Amino acid sequence: MKNRDSISFSYYDLIVAAFVAVLLISNIAAIKLIKIGPIITDGGAVLFPLAYIFGDILTEVYGYSYTRRAIWAGFSMMIIAVVAFTIVQFMPPAPEWFKQEAYVAILGFLPRIVLASLVAYLVGEFLNSFVLAKLKVKHGGEQLWVRLIGSTVVGEFFDTVVFGLIAFSGKLKPLSMVNFVLVGWIFKTMVEVVMLPITYKLIHFLKVHEGVDAYDKKTDFTPFSLSVDK
Repeated sequence: MKNRDSISFSYYDLIVAAFVAVLLISNIAAIKLIKIGPIITDGGAVLFPLAYIFGDILTEVYGYSYTRRAIWAGFSMMIIAVVAFTIVQFMPPAPEWFKQEAYVAILGFLPRIVLASLVAYLVGEFLNSFVLAKLKVKHGGEQLWVRLIGSTVVGEFFDTVVFGLIAFSGKLKPLSMVNFVLVGWIFKTMVEVVMLPITYKLIHFLKVHEGVDAYDKKTDFTPFSLSVDK
């Protein structure tokens, strides 16, 4: 295997781009609460689980430090999107345009929704990557399914809890909040399980074609860095 600190990768930037795109789309979709029978969740649940799958792939192949860069890239793009939508919201609409209220309702993010999305994202993604990296070292690279599912269980749980508490406290009744958290957590974890065969193939493809299989034995796990050094 190649030294990941001295080479450039062919697919890393493409995975990061897809990761960021999924985050942006999911956070816009999350504005809408969905109720199907007794199930309550947000629109972000449709696509957001893929963000954790991309996070798993990044950590498993490239390591925690490269995933950390991707997480901060996603965070930065989310901030830019919020700022851009907010600026457009307060700019005067053209006389011929009568959809200002609709724009504000969809893209005029409430401060608590923005805060919920950003905090939940950072907490969940960093926990997901940390748990996966630690389990990989502990199991010597074996039992891939254990770390893929285990890291998602932890990351998605805290992501859903943090988002729900910040975004919907006072808006959802206690039982509805429990419903929201459990349904979101279980659904997102099941997507990980269903996608395991595809995730396995993508990881194998990348390890072969990138010539890297990272083990975070001496990694500095601080989230507050952009360094890719061990």
